[in-house]
Amino acid sequence: MSDPIQKEIVRSTPAGTITLRSFCTPEEIRSYRFDSQFGTHAQYKSIYTRRDTLEKHAGKADANVVVALRARDQIVGFGVFSHPAADERWTELGPGMMMEIRAVEVSRRLRAFKLAGDLVRLMLDHPRIEQMIAYMVGYSWTWDLDGSGLNAQQYRNLLIRLFSPHGFVELQTNEPNICLKPENLFMGRVGREVSDQVRKDFKWLRFGVTP
Repeated sequence: MSDPIQKEIVRSTPAGTITLRSFCTPEEIRSYRFDSQFGTHAQYKSIYTRRDTLEKHAGKADANVVVALRARDQIVGFGVFSHPAADERWTELGPGMMMEIRAVEVSRRLRAFKLAGDLVRLMLDHPRIEQMIAYMVGYSWTWDLDGSGLNAQQYRNLLIRLFSPHGFVELQTNEPNICLKPENLFMGRVGREVSDQVRKDFKWLRFGVTP
């Protein structure tokens, strides 16, 4: 991969200036403070509750960890775009062919400011985005229904609205964890430079047929 260019978006909000920064390094993340809202609530546990988890992802080749910062060093939102885990079927398409939006989260008190869309936009501003298949998996048991005031179907629709403007479409699959609940969601975006053969292999792989 060519060296990524770190980009920033600066947003003025009623809670102060928020700076969103892409391709953060482990060293940068180590210098930030993790907002206390990322933790365990009565009916919800944040996807990542420790800053060192973001550091670990940021250290992986090709990965894009995006953070939203208040006061320049307090993490109030984050997004992680990285390769699938080694034991997931999506690795069978070939090295580097698929990358997952593994997390998008904003502190509860700042969600009204629509920072999630900026996090997604910066994650997908990746030098190889047109040469890969980007995907996201929405597991309903990880959603903050209590904090959002939404039911599972409404939250599912919210995610579709979040990702659709970036070229993601809902896709069918028989992956067991996704099939556990009908409201679970699998979406993908196929880059313009992905070959017809890889597109075909991806279609079969979604239903457990190895290319």
